[in-house]
Amino acid sequence: MQIVETTNEGLKRAYTVTIPAATIVARIEGEVKKIAPQVRMPGFRPGKVPANLVRKMHGPAIHQDALNTAIREAMDQLVTEQKLRPAMNPDVALGDGYEEGKDAELSVSLEVLPQIESPSTEGFKLEKLVVPVSDEAVDESLGTIAKGQQRYETKDGEAADGDQLIIDFTGKLDGVEFEGGKAEKAPLVIGADRFIPGFEEQLKGAKAGDERTITVTFPDDYPAENLKGKETTFDIVVHEVKAPVDTVVDEEFAKTLGFADLGALKDLIRGQLEQETAGLTRTAMKRSLLDQLAAGHDFAVPPSMVEAEFAQIWEQLTQEAANEEDPAAALKEIEDEKDDYRKIAERRVRLGLLLSEIGQANGVEVSQQEMSMLVSRAAQQYRPEDRQRFMEYVQQDPMLAAQLRAPLYEDKVIDFLIEKSDVTEREVTKEELQAAIEADADEGDAPKKAAAKKAPAKKAKKADDAEAARAEAVAADEVVAEDKPKKAPAKKKAAAAEGDEAEAKPAAKKAPAKKKAAATEE
Repeated sequence: MQIVETTNEGLKRAYTVTIPAATIVARIEGEVKKIAPQVRMPGFRPGKVPANLVRKMHGPAIHQDALNTAIREAMDQLVTEQKLRPAMNPDVALGDGYEEGKDAELSVSLEVLPQIESPSTEGFKLEKLVVPVSDEAVDESLGTIAKGQQRYETKDGEAADGDQLIIDFTGKLDGVEFEGGKAEKAPLVIGADRFIPGFEEQLKGAKAGDERTITVTFPDDYPAENLKGKETTFDIVVHEVKAPVDTVVDEEFAKTLGFADLGALKDLIRGQLEQETAGLTRTAMKRSLLDQLAAGHDFAVPPSMVEAEFAQIWEQLTQEAANEEDPAAALKEIEDEKDDYRKIAERRVRLGLLLSEIGQANGVEVSQQEMSMLVSRAAQQYRPEDRQRFMEYVQQDPMLAAQLRAPLYEDKVIDFLIEKSDVTEREVTKEELQAAIEADADEGDAPKKAAAKKAPAKKAKKADDAEAARAEAVAADEVVAEDKPKKAPAKKKAAAAEGDEAEAKPAAKKAPAKKKAAATEE
């Protein structure tokens, strides 16, 4: 095989690769020998069909398979000999004049990953904003739990706001019962707004034993097409009227929730609040760390990777703009700041490459046990009968495995860097911590105007929490390449262009959601 470099400019490379005809012929012979034992032809015993007849029957398909194999092997050899690190799939074009029996001349163009000096892991200064969990916060959460455990006791007299009714109802459209519009002994709390508008209000003043027929109109956006905007009637039978009873938060209350005493319940709540604020604290530290890392490095990144990442960002923004009250205005706003979002894409790719270098240089890795847990967790979104197939699919697709691995890999690299950083602590309130995170988001790499004015641009900042997870998948991809040395590097896609969740999935359908009673709005 002959390799001639035709372009070497920045991160761009181009080559002319010539595959000798003899190499392709050898591949064809190999394909013939491989399939000959399976070929069946009248007049010949199984496996005894002459090679020339096999070629006559399957010639074009055999030649195409042989040519494809030769090209893949040529790409592997090109990457190895030239010591390339492709950023994206190389563009490979077969010369127009090629025909069977001649040399195959390939035009190959690609972008390579930049050579990055090992980034320093020292010198980062971080502020850890700590939120002490007060007794008042614990009591407030305890009150919320108590409210969720609202009890009711049967009362005499008419139903009022806040009372609970136990009812049977039968919905009718044009006098005919409709599917999902019937229930027995259903609880309904007046004023809870859990049923369609007008339903609960018409039961005020009802007493146990009452029978009523009420008329309601379903909302225009109701999910059931046959009920949208339709006027219907409901025949109601009231079995009981119950009044709310104040929940006393005491030892007995804690025991009803399965705790030994009230102290144990409070300890659990305190731990949950600490865990919640710890997550916010880490988010603030992570953003600061990524800002410092990005500010300290400026090097060229492959344009194809930037475009792929930008496409992800732009798809998200346009989808969100379409859901705004004024989609045209929202779309115009993000169009005006398109260049700014392209800069965000470049930053994410650069961060991904930096985190990759840091992770590899310092032995950061995701263990096989951790990877198995990630795959198992992702499989839970499928029906039980499809989960095993999904897990097998992940094993066969390195890119999908890299996508699943990337967020955890990012967390590990970030944790490694935080441990190396100079960290000072400062106590703040939860509100101050949230404000600091929002301020950091608004002052980060997103367009400030959009972040301040319109939801679509600000929503894009949600992705900044995982900006390295998106771009850092480059690192995970390289780990996969090391785990599977036989995989041709030229065949890899840029993981930086992929989202946090894998899109390539087996054709398994999730179980359909259960239908809710048509009488309920939520």
